[in-house]
Amino acid sequence: MNKTQLIEQIKIKKSFLCVGLDPVLENIPKHLLKYDNPVLEFNKQIIDATEDLCVAYKPNTAFYESMGLKGWETLTKTWAHLPKDTFAIADAKRGDIGNTSAMYADAFFNEEKSGMSFDAITVAPYMGKDSVGPFLNYQDKWVILLALTSNAGHSDFQLHATPSGKLYEEVIRISSEWAGSEQLMYVVGATRGAEFENIRRLAPDHFILVPGVGAQGGSLAEVCKYGLTKECGLLVNSARSIIYASNGEDFAEQARAEALKLQQEMAQILEAAGLV
Repeated sequence: MNKTQLIEQIKIKKSFLCVGLDPVLENIPKHLLKYDNPVLEFNKQIIDATEDLCVAYKPNTAFYESMGLKGWETLTKTWAHLPKDTFAIADAKRGDIGNTSAMYADAFFNEEKSGMSFDAITVAPYMGKDSVGPFLNYQDKWVILLALTSNAGHSDFQLHATPSGKLYEEVIRISSEWAGSEQLMYVVGATRGAEFENIRRLAPDHFILVPGVGAQGGSLAEVCKYGLTKECGLLVNSARSIIYASNGEDFAEQARAEALKLQQEMAQILEAAGLV
């Protein structure tokens, strides 16, 4: 999915919601355990209940890799079940020397080889341009580069001062020379709300993937106050508050209800900004 198509979906659905598909077998409703693949069934029902309310889905691959072969099968089948009008993000946080990154790119972008063709992958920038480049070689595929995250340890490196500013600012400044806003996004945690103003100074046109709204306590209003652009420019992810809204047989309906709350708030924001 290219940038124009993504923006069109945001306008059609009046939403910039991304649903995180991070299932833990122990946390899913017990009645699903009768299925041969309970996690896959859980994902399918969540997707079916929310697809008209969100523009993106983001499986965190660790939740699937931890299940071994069965997990990779679940991830592949989850990707296949995603509606084609939604933006599919592999939250894999890869990044290695060039030839290894090329294999990672094949794993998540090359359907003929791996059975999956996500629209985007999250990438760690620490190893530099040659570790990111192989992911950018695919047409209409995106790199979502970690910039300023919401975890407790973010300040260990990301806020360190450099001669040109904070380290995360250098990441954005330098990487923006590798690809434009048609192929490169950034991860910025919702709990870093006030920093969005500074980030928009460095990356005025890039989309930003924003985790941390919902269970992690990030403010959608604050994120939009500083981060919204004339093209929206945001994908706001919510996982636990949606997928675990209920652990009963009504889990999909309750997931939809939580997603609807966010979508309605997003619609109001988009309408107030004159974007829809």
